[in-house]
Amino acid sequence: MGAEPELMPQLLIEFFSEEIPARMQKRAEEDLARAFAEKLKGAGLDAKAPRTFSSPRRLGLVVDDLPAKAADATEEKKGPRVGAPDQAIQGFLKSAGLKSVDEAQIVEDKKGAFYVARIERAGRPTAAIVQEITPEIVRAFPWPKSMRSGASDLQWVRPLHNLLCIFDGAPVKIEIDPAVGAKPETWGHRFHAPEPIKPKDAADHAARLRAAKVLIDREERKAIILEQAKRLCAAKKLELVDDTGLLEEVVGLVEWPVVLLGDMDPAFLDLPGEVIRLSMRTHQKYFAVRDPKNGRLAPHFITVANIEAKDGGKAIAAGNARVLSARLNDARFFWDGDRKTPLFTEERKAKLQKIVFHQKLGSVWDKVERVKALAVELCAVTGADPNPVERAALLSKMDLVTETVGEFPELQGQVGRQLASLIGPTGEVTSKGASATSEHESVAAAIEDHYRPLGPNDRVPSDPVAVTLALADKLDTLIAFWAIDEKPTGSSDPYALRRAALGFVRIVIEHKLRMSIAEVAEAAMFDAAKRPAERRDWTKVRSGGAEARDMQSQFSAMYELVGFLADRLKVQLREQGKRHDLVDAVFALGDDDLVRIVARVEALDTFLKIEDGTNLLAGYKRAANILAAEEKKGKGLSEADLAKGLDAKLLTEPAEQALHAALEKALPAARAAVEKEEFAAAMQALSQLRAPVDQFFDKVLVNAEDPALRRNRLLLLSRLREALSAVADFSKIEG
Repeated sequence: MGAEPELMPQLLIEFFSEEIPARMQKRAEEDLARAFAEKLKGAGLDAKAPRTFSSPRRLGLVVDDLPAKAADATEEKKGPRVGAPDQAIQGFLKSAGLKSVDEAQIVEDKKGAFYVARIERAGRPTAAIVQEITPEIVRAFPWPKSMRSGASDLQWVRPLHNLLCIFDGAPVKIEIDPAVGAKPETWGHRFHAPEPIKPKDAADHAARLRAAKVLIDREERKAIILEQAKRLCAAKKLELVDDTGLLEEVVGLVEWPVVLLGDMDPAFLDLPGEVIRLSMRTHQKYFAVRDPKNGRLAPHFITVANIEAKDGGKAIAAGNARVLSARLNDARFFWDGDRKTPLFTEERKAKLQKIVFHQKLGSVWDKVERVKALAVELCAVTGADPNPVERAALLSKMDLVTETVGEFPELQGQVGRQLASLIGPTGEVTSKGASATSEHESVAAAIEDHYRPLGPNDRVPSDPVAVTLALADKLDTLIAFWAIDEKPTGSSDPYALRRAALGFVRIVIEHKLRMSIAEVAEAAMFDAAKRPAERRDWTKVRSGGAEARDMQSQFSAMYELVGFLADRLKVQLREQGKRHDLVDAVFALGDDDLVRIVARVEALDTFLKIEDGTNLLAGYKRAANILAAEEKKGKGLSEADLAKGLDAKLLTEPAEQALHAALEKALPAARAAVEKEEFAAAMQALSQLRAPVDQFFDKVLVNAEDPALRRNRLLLLSRLREALSAVADFSKIEG
């Protein structure tokens, strides 16, 4: 048997502090790993990707198989020319650390012979490198929020107490600040095992902390919480309500998770489920539990303790139940008051009129009226019935002035939906549990769903009424802030306009809604500015020329907004693996129908992945370069040349005759396919140009001495550019 390979040293670092906010721990692990990986690589160390860990009081990483020292390096320093003045040579020798010019080498290049010093630098010990880079990482660490302790100027997320560092089994003392310890030790659970621990390496560190009731791996803690929660629920024939966000937070609150099942007063189940879940989630960090037989919430909850109680957690669960009951009693008081009144009342309307949406844009009620008008207009796009759309728009913001939303702002929309379901067809409050008509079901759903999607992983509305209202709400927000020149910057987006734009784009694309964004936005922008709508012929705006430029200058804000939406579309397509330059190539045509843009992009993406597509793109680039070069030299095609057109009699070479014939066939075929929005067919028509284009550039000299021939061949290339521009602006495509 051969000898086992010798393992290289291991690095263990742990930052021990006061409690790190749960929401910051996962990101901190990622930032720590990235910072150390970059610093170690910059110091010449070939390191594996760090393994990280975190818990409420610690953040750290492990790097396996780290060399004991950085690799030796050879640096070349170029000096003066051979024969340069002695002063220049002496300066070079001094800077390179050479005693005489004989220690330098002579290297020749196109500019002559030069002195070159090759300087050998020995690799530094890894421990010394870690001592140097760690303080740099600490002082530049990107915590969302940080603080100073009373005894130090060092900023950390919470007061930092100790920095443990072990490399190759030996402690490495890293001094950051006099108030921060540098002991080769850590501490166990605050209550169960607070004594210091002196680990030997990463495995010993994890094992001894486990024995001291601390699990440093957040994924292990997460798995334990889920397994224990599901087991407790199964014993009661219940099931856990999935809540990934809450799980990610709770796992950062405990070092030694102990999962408990608590009881809730069943009388609270008459509250809306959203109110119960939010009370549990936001204020108590409890998981909701439901009965799988009917899908409704059960009078129980799951809580996660950070301690093993002697009574098995009975007192903890009972105490948590009392706290939850107090919270739900408050919620019941607000809910009972709100549901005694119809969702729409003149009193609530008056309150919305007093709430400023934005100083330059009026009140929340002003926004409701704008959204209502825009939503009715969008019915022509979505196919929704204008009557329930108008009703939903009227009610959409009413719950903002309810007592329940005042106490639970996260429930905006959801409370409105619940209250709308209690209103009969004529507006009266129905008896508890009475079902609304189908019209009111759509209206109620729209009140909640018009805020969706709330993020990239949230669903989009599905009901036509909700879809229409969601589009109108987001588009009004975008147009209104564009109209007052309150646009997002690279570092600031206080009104969440990027999220609104991405939500708008997702709804349009997923429901394949056909509209001109500019035309819809124009009408809404004039409404937002309280000016009469002056409808423009947007086909002229998109066509180019002096009239188009004049109109575009009048509506520069409009074009900026359409471009902003196109950028959000790029983000979405990029997440789907599509190339952003293809979006640019299609958008450059002036099209603002997002569905059609996506169809073009998908067809173009498919086309450019085949050999015909890549070769035709190369041919286009070559043709465009030739035309641009001639224009730069003042020998390009004039307006008169383009108006007169190509002379078929001057096509003397077989290759140019073949290209002309192919263009005469491909161009009308591609245009006809584009008119029918059959973009794959348009690409297929253009693919027939690949062979004639290749042959043309192989056989034909474009810049012929005869001016008439040269002009005719340039016109042929211009015709090629025109053909490809029928489907996209190929000049925007990279590669």
